[in-house]
Amino acid sequence: MIRLLSVVGARPNFMKIAPIVAELKRHPAITHCLVHSGQHYDELLSGNFFADLGLPKPDVNLEVGSGSHAVQTAEIMKRIEPVLLEYMPHMVLVVGDVNSTLAAALTAVKLGIPVAHIEAGLRSFDMAMPEEINRKLTDAISTLLFVTEHSGVENLRREGVSTERIFLVGNVMIDCLLRHRELAAKSPILDRLRVRRNGSGCRAYGVLTLHRPSNVDDSKTLQGILSAVSGIAAEMPVFFPIHPRTRKNIESFGLLRYLAGADGTGIVPLDPLGYLDFLSLNDAASIVLTDSGGVQEETTVLGVPCLTLRENTERPATVEHGSNQVVGVNPERILEAARSILMNPRRMVQRPPLWDGKAAPRILSILLEYLQPLQ
Repeated sequence: MIRLLSVVGARPNFMKIAPIVAELKRHPAITHCLVHSGQHYDELLSGNFFADLGLPKPDVNLEVGSGSHAVQTAEIMKRIEPVLLEYMPHMVLVVGDVNSTLAAALTAVKLGIPVAHIEAGLRSFDMAMPEEINRKLTDAISTLLFVTEHSGVENLRREGVSTERIFLVGNVMIDCLLRHRELAAKSPILDRLRVRRNGSGCRAYGVLTLHRPSNVDDSKTLQGILSAVSGIAAEMPVFFPIHPRTRKNIESFGLLRYLAGADGTGIVPLDPLGYLDFLSLNDAASIVLTDSGGVQEETTVLGVPCLTLRENTERPATVEHGSNQVVGVNPERILEAARSILMNPRRMVQRPPLWDGKAAPRILSILLEYLQPLQ
């Protein structure tokens, strides 16, 4: 039997591993151990996603919780090492770019266990981003690099990675979206938020997500973004599923005035949403404003206009092929770009190559070819 062990730690990881777990059911010669680091431990950030995605309960939960980057990374390494020594997988699968990704990869490689990195090669070229550090270091020590878009292949080649380690397979996030889109359409969230019309379709609304430290830990930047989005919210509802850390900062910075109060004006705050509710909300939106890489990808496939509230993106395919614009955090620029979109509403659906819902089967095929001689 081939033994695989995969590691997840945060919401985006769950969406990326779900298609792999589903595909593994077609391969009885593979046994699989799913490890949750506990990096996202809140039920709204973690538990709901497992239920929505049909993921099994993790075989192991390391329960590391929160902490600084150094503390969290070190704690994951300490707690996953005995798991790896007991299970002794033929390969460890890591996904994305969170602390769990790097910690698990580094621990495995030091034990002589090869690592496959799913979503390799993405680069923002901004080393102030913790995710960029995690991406580059994980790619440097991984044996197999599964890439979502052509830019990733080019980045890895430029960094001197040998071609035989690089595989352009498509995007498992999109596998997940396409598999769940029909189910998400049955979510009651649009009725609950009172945006669904009695006939068909929805009235215009926007969606905002913010979680990156560069945006939410700086009071001036956060205020600028919220003030710009408030200008949009004066014309239509803008729903804001708020990450707990972001909510805490909004309160501590004295920015609650930008959120809708009893009079209903302002940005509409929501608790973090499960995967199906969030997908349904984005699918019918007129515009999405975000600093999330995954949301850039999802809106590209949904054809929903997206404004990325950062100065860069590690996912250029969403701009080249999709509906994404990188507008930064200047309030005037955000508002100008949003109003331009809303004055000329249109859906532009053009998927990047191989974003066809079949990335997971491609990955499993390559893994089997690599691992069969090792049995």
